[in-house]
Amino acid sequence: MKKSDRNKIFEKYGGKCAYCGCDLTKNWHADHIQPIVRDSKWDRKRGKFVNSGTCRNPENEILENYNPACPSCNIQKNSFTVEHFRENIRQFVNSLNEYSTQYKFAKRYGLIVETGNPIEFYFEKIHNFGEKFVQNSK
Repeated sequence: MKKSDRNKIFEKYGGKCAYCGCDLTKNWHADHIQPIVRDSKWDRKRGKFVNSGTCRNPENEILENYNPACPSCNIQKNSFTVEHFRENIRQFVNSLNEYSTQYKFAKRYGLIVETGNPIEFYFEKIHNFGEKFVQNSK
C-alpha cells in the first residue's frame, strides 16, 4: 500500500480507531471493512499456515473499504463483517460471566456494572453526531 493511501486511511477519523475510538499509535492497522479473507496453505517446513498470496473477495481491496484500527480491534474483528464483530463483542459479557471468577467477583462487589448498552462503534457515533448536528441547525 502506498504511504499516501495509508495516510488517507489514518486521517479518515482524525487518527482514531474507527471501532473503539482510541488514539492510534504507530503500529495501527488498516482494516478491511468488508473482509477480503486471505487464503492460506499449510507449509510443512514451517509447521504452520502461511499466506498464499491470494484472497477471496478481491473486489474489496479498494481504498474506500479500509478503516483505521488499533491492533486489538483489528485482531478481534479478524475477517468478520462489522455486524459479526459487533455480535462477538456482545457475547464477551456472557463469556466473562460464565468463565471468569475474577470478573464475577468484581461484579459482586459493585466494581463492574453491566449496562446492556448497544455496541456502537466510533465511526457510527461520528456519523450519528454529524446527522444530529445537521438536523439541529435547521
